[in-house]
Amino acid sequence: MTLLPLILALETQSDTDLIVRLQRRDPQALADLYDRYGRLAYSLILRVVRDTGVAEDLVQETFLRVWNRVQAFDVEKGSIGPWLLAVARNRAIDYLRSTTGRARNSLELEATEHPSLYTDMEKDLLVSDKARRIKAAMQKLSPNQREVIELAYFEGLSQTEMAQRMGQPLGTVKTWVRTALKNLRDELGTVVAA
Repeated sequence: MTLLPLILALETQSDTDLIVRLQRRDPQALADLYDRYGRLAYSLILRVVRDTGVAEDLVQETFLRVWNRVQAFDVEKGSIGPWLLAVARNRAIDYLRSTTGRARNSLELEATEHPSLYTDMEKDLLVSDKARRIKAAMQKLSPNQREVIELAYFEGLSQTEMAQRMGQPLGTVKTWVRTALKNLRDELGTVVAA
């Protein structure tokens, strides 16, 4: 069982209090918002711009933009996390557009920065990050280890069926499975259990 729905529900409830404090212009609320979403915003921006200094600057711009626009935020229509991440993503894309010269007149994506459009974005980001980590871990397995994991996962084969299909002794297949699972567990830590 995964704790993600419970964590997201708790964050949504505490996000409501945070939004109210932000709308009252409480500076500590901005610090709390940064503590909660700063790393996630930074990693999202860094993936887009691939420059740590630029990413740090864009994170600051993101939080400043949220601070300046939080008065229009409607708690009933969305969560602040996905909206903030959408703003972060848009800041990063705008930066790339302006630096590469692909779009000389950089378009502000204000219409897409509406919070209600991104209610599931945070969850989608977490899922895509988990998938990327699993894919990278699978690439580190040997071809035989990868094949037995794929046969078990995608085709639901038992180890005996795998041995027959691959034309290998059962003991060899069992070793491949055990080693592959250990390597995945070592590489992914808690992601496998989630």
